[in-house]
Formats: sequence, C-alpha cells, structure tokens
Amino acid sequence: MNMKLNNRGFTLIELMVVIVILGILAGLIVPRIMGRPEEARRAKAAMQMESIETALKLYKLDSGTYPSTEQGLQALVEAPSVGEPPRNWREGGYLEKGKVPKDPWGNDYVYMSPGTHGEYDLLSYGSDGEPGGEDKDKDIASWEIE
Repeated sequence: MNMKLNNRGFTLIELMVVIVILGILAGLIVPRIMGRPEEARRAKAAMQMESIETALKLYKLDSGTYPSTEQGLQALVEAPSVGEPPRNWREGGYLEKGKVPKDPWGNDYVYMSPGTHGEYDLLSYGSDGEPGGEDKDKDIASWEIE
C-alpha cells in the first residue's frame, strides 16, 4: 500500500493576500457602517413614538380623553394626580416596563395636549435636545412619521 498524504497548507504569501483583501474590504465597509448610528437612533425614536402613541390611544379608550400637558406621558405609567383624573385608568399602566422611555439621546419626549397638529403633539428634539435643527439635529415629530 503506497498512499501519498497531501498535507499541503496555505503558504505565507497566500495568507498575506487574504489579510490584505480583508483589510481593503474593512477599509471600505467600516466607514459606511460607522455613519449609520444616527440613522438607527432616529429610527428607534420613531418606533418608540409609535409605541407611545398606541399607549395614548389605549389611555383615551379607557379615559375618554388624552392626558393633559400637565399630566404628561407619566399618566401612561401611573394614575395622574393633577388635573381631571381618568375614569378607568388601567392598573399597571399603558407602557411596557412601567416607565416612559427616554429618546435615544437620553432626553424626555415632548408631549402637549391639546397639540397644534392634532389632539396631541409628541416629539423628540433630536441629537441636540433643542427645538428645530437641521440634518441630524432635526426634530422628530409624531405627525411626520409615516
């Protein structure tokens, strides 16, 4: 029995070529991925706002009205102690985890009822935390979310 074993592995040059190719790909792809965190934060804010809007609608179904500006979004997690108390406030609240989320930049969402764009206005001031702004600092408003 004359078997020949083929124990051929990769040569150093082949390994170096693969490493160079991976380095080039990383150099092209990483900058594109790194530019996306702001888009992800804006998408997360829109999703959180939709969740808050659903909770507001459930609150209105139980209470007959949306929470007032003074009661704020906190009325979705604990029965309001200011203003007109809701008729049938749901035990346990209307938001998961029992707390009002902060926007992806760590700021509170702005809630006004009655709003200037409907029965209520819900918005995030974006990355700068200030009203207005352009590009990444632009406000995210519930009435503009598709």
